[in-house]
Amino acid sequence: MALQEAVQTIEVPGAPDIPGLTFRHFRGESDYPAMIDVLLASAPVDGDERVDTVEEVANNYAHLTNSDPYQDMIFPEVNGEVIGYGRCMWVQEVKGPRVYMGFGWIVPEWRRKGIGRAMYRWQESRLREIAADHPADVEKAFDAWANDIDAGRHALWLSEGYKPFTYGARMARPNLDDIPDAKLPAGFEVRPVRDEDIRAIWEADLEALRDHWGFSEPVDREDAFQQFLGFPHRDTSLWRIAWDGDEVAGQVKSFINVAENEEFNRKRGWTEEISVRRPYRRQGLATALICMSLRALKERGMEEAALGVHTENPNGAFDLYKKLGYEVERMETIYRKPF
Repeated sequence: MALQEAVQTIEVPGAPDIPGLTFRHFRGESDYPAMIDVLLASAPVDGDERVDTVEEVANNYAHLTNSDPYQDMIFPEVNGEVIGYGRCMWVQEVKGPRVYMGFGWIVPEWRRKGIGRAMYRWQESRLREIAADHPADVEKAFDAWANDIDAGRHALWLSEGYKPFTYGARMARPNLDDIPDAKLPAGFEVRPVRDEDIRAIWEADLEALRDHWGFSEPVDREDAFQQFLGFPHRDTSLWRIAWDGDEVAGQVKSFINVAENEEFNRKRGWTEEISVRRPYRRQGLATALICMSLRALKERGMEEAALGVHTENPNGAFDLYKKLGYEVERMETIYRKPF
């Protein structure tokens, strides 16, 4: 038992001198409930609205790429009780550098004591170890992010040498009234999704996203598809897929998170994974599919809709959503620091 504990313990230089504070590695699925407790305790303070479940965490961690949880995670504990966690990972952007990221959370009562900074510096050291085994001629950078409510995270990144790089937003349409009567362009059809269509729909979305900032190819395509299939809120009856014959032209894959709606006492649907393949852009296809999706959510009893967007999307998505009645609920800053 002593040997097992020694293997799991992490020495963190510069950690604050707090009685009972230790750091350790990931122990496996038994850590999922503690991770969810940390997330849910942090969410109100961080301005997040989330209802995480063991099922969702298990699906995500079953399909991690470029991240070994047993080597790349850190758990601070006080007298054996988990008070936070963090994980490292990296991605190779198609149109950018190889990006190395460390992220994590600490329950509110243990913040502002130097624990988060110590965790971050351990993560950066670990990421540098990983990067040392990567080709020297590959451009490399660190990325981090913080929403507009989380002042502590902004302060941490700025003090560690990060600079704002780009921005994202969560947008919401506060009602489902006055949905524009946007017609599907001639030559396209929307039809019910069949099981045998799902892979082609997923592949078409992946193709369309290659033009977007931060896109990275799946390391294991089949594994990425299986993770997509494991999304617990998937409801193909809400999807609106535009077909040009046998070709997927564009799509909106809406969903409803029932537990989230119950927690926050609302009736919100998500109009997400909006994409149009390059040959079919600038024809009004996205507008028509979003409006169809909004009506589908309304028919299902929803009263509002939301989505996430990169505000500098090269295809003008941010402006399109504003024209369709979506309003910014929360901004997110993506920070970058060169190696």
